[in-house]
Parts: sequence; C-alpha cells; structure tokens
Amino acid sequence: MDVKNAFLNGDLEEEVYMKPPSGLHHPPNKVCRLCRALYELKQFPRAWYAKFSATVSEFGFTSSSHDTALFIRKTARGMVLLLLYVDDVIITGDDVAGVEELKQSLSQKFEMKDLGVLSYILGLEVTSSDDGYLLSQVKYASDLVSKAELNDVKSVSTPLEPNVKLTPMDGSPLSDPTRYRQLVGSLVYLTMTRPDIAYAVHIVSQFMAAPRSTHYAAVLRIICYVKGTLFHGLHFSANSSLVLRAYSDADWAGDPSDHRSTTGYCLFLGNSVISWRSKKQAIPSRSSTEAEYRALGDTTSELLSLRWLLEDMGIPQPSSTDLYCDNQSAMQIAHNDVFHERTKHIEVDCHYIRHHVAQGTVHLVFIGSANQPADLFTKAHFPGRFRTLLSKFKLVSSQPP
Repeated sequence: MDVKNAFLNGDLEEEVYMKPPSGLHHPPNKVCRLCRALYELKQFPRAWYAKFSATVSEFGFTSSSHDTALFIRKTARGMVLLLLYVDDVIITGDDVAGVEELKQSLSQKFEMKDLGVLSYILGLEVTSSDDGYLLSQVKYASDLVSKAELNDVKSVSTPLEPNVKLTPMDGSPLSDPTRYRQLVGSLVYLTMTRPDIAYAVHIVSQFMAAPRSTHYAAVLRIICYVKGTLFHGLHFSANSSLVLRAYSDADWAGDPSDHRSTTGYCLFLGNSVISWRSKKQAIPSRSSTEAEYRALGDTTSELLSLRWLLEDMGIPQPSSTDLYCDNQSAMQIAHNDVFHERTKHIEVDCHYIRHHVAQGTVHLVFIGSANQPADLFTKAHFPGRFRTLLSKFKLVSSQPP
C-alpha cells in the first residue's frame, strides 16, 4: 500500500513557525504556526512515524524491538506483519481476514492506495510462484547499464580481474568525480539482491573521495559484468527449512595500501541467503588468526540480530546456530581463552564471540576453505572459482524463456 502525502499526516509536538506563503492574505508582521509537518522540515520523518505507530498500535500491533519499522500482531487467528518504509507499506501474514481488516482500517485513517500483491517496491522486483519467490532488480540494473553507456560493450565473466589490488594512487585523477560517485552509489543499491558484486563494490567504494582512472575502469568492469547477468536474482524457496546458519571468513592484510584485512560473511535461512557483507576491518590484524577472529565477532553480531528478528516474526531458533569458519586457531580462541600470547593484543569487544559460544547461542563448525561460501566476499577470484562459490547462493536467472 502507498500512503499519499504521508508526511503531512504528522502532528508536530514542537512550536514551529514559518513565513506566510506568497498568495496568502494575512495581517502584516504575522507568522504562521505549523500544526502539521511539512516536507523538508527536519521534524517530519519523526512526526510521521509517531503518528503511524500510534495508529497501528490502536489496531493491536507492537513495534519490533529489533527493527522499529516492523509491526507485529499475533492473535488466535494467526499473525500479521506490517513493514513501513517512508510512505510504502508491505502487509503480509497467515491471518488473511486480519490483513483485509487492517487495510480497511488504515484506509480510514490515511489516504492510501492499495497496490495489490507485492511485485515491485523501491526498485526491487518480486516474482512469486508455487515454489517460492524471486527477488531481483532487472529494470534497475538495465537502467544502470544505460546510464554508464555500456549497452554495446561486451560483458565479462567476473566483476573484478582475478587477484586485483587497487590503491589510492593508481592511475590519474579524474577531472570530475561526480559520475564515478553516481555509478558507485547505484551499484551499492544493486548489492541488495546481488551478492556476486558485493566484494567488487566494496573495493571501488573506498575511493569515493578521490577516484582515479584505474578505479573508474574497475567500476565500468563491474557494470559490464552486470550487463551479462541482468536477469539474475535471489530465489527464496517455499520448501526450504527455517534453520539459520552462518559462514565467516577473512582475507588477512589484503589491502595493499594499509594492510588491513577484509571481513566477509553470509547467513542462510534454510537454503536461502538472507544477509551478507564485505567490509574492511577497522584496524590491521597481527595474524591471520586475529583477522578471522574479528570476522567471527562481526558475524556473531549479525547472527544474533537475525535470531532476535526471526523470533519476533514467529520463527524462533530453539537450538544453537551453526557458524562455519575455516580457521582452526580462531575457533580454539573462541572456545578457550588460555591462548594468552595470541589474544593479549586483541580488544575486549572481540571476545564477544566467546561469550555466546559459552552460552550455547553459537556453535562453531569447521569448514574447509574450498567449501567456504563467504570466500566470495573477501577477494577477487578466477572465473572457475567464482562460479563455484556463486552456485551456493541460489542466484538464478529470471529471464523469460
């Protein structure tokens, strides 16, 4: 559903005044006091959210403590979930009658338009079938290729050249970095459904302040890869289990300029990947074990957040969540803190993982490097290895026959 003029519904709690708009007859030397929020007023997002949340709470909904944009109502008839993004509302649940009642109640409170079954929102295309859902960004990706003027350029098999190492001093400075920043920003949004470009976009995003010709060439290569995979999207199977599992990996000292490591992780709900990340670590690590241990900490944080959110949505994880790692030493540190020489230089917050392993929330499992899917998010690979890793993510083509 789409809320028309959403922000104009927000009631202001503060005293806000404005000059009378032109064309309005008013006494001289007078100003207007606003009772409702207006667009471009810094209070309007907060005022609109307060009004909307107060309204749905009257209908029996409560806001998730782990995602304040998610509202949940559980009754004897079933569950209804409502997700709010600015003025767009997604409603779902197994209480079909409750969904219809909610739509009618919201329409009485706000001027809204029912857009029907979810098929397109915020550049995301949702295709439903008997075996599940396909989430893609075909039109968005196609527009990006056109924007980069690469419609007639040959596609490539990988987003980055194998083992590429970009530095801040590569190539010559761009005379106008605006186009570079626009293309990279568009690619960042495309990673919402494309884990295959996450690492490459992570690399080129590091040069936004002062991009150079080599960095721009890397961005164009990513878009050439996107051109050849326009119809790729994530498939979420209707027959998949609802068991959460995670994979964590790190590329030690992989950055050639500051020798910081790269954290890569991905989390699956059953056979469907629901979260992934490629990020350079905040400080250099003194060993590969330390880099892997830091990555485990970041993955654990995301894992716990998803466990809590899934519980709110009626999908509790009754047993510990398997976290797969390919570094035995990092796993030993997480289980046993007697390795003083290896751990005395690691900050206290890195031992976050140890606490949750001891509590039984997380269960560390060793996985060989050859079978580690999170390796996709830590480095650039040769085409064969890249395709092998990508096959684990159920990234399928939505291209019509």
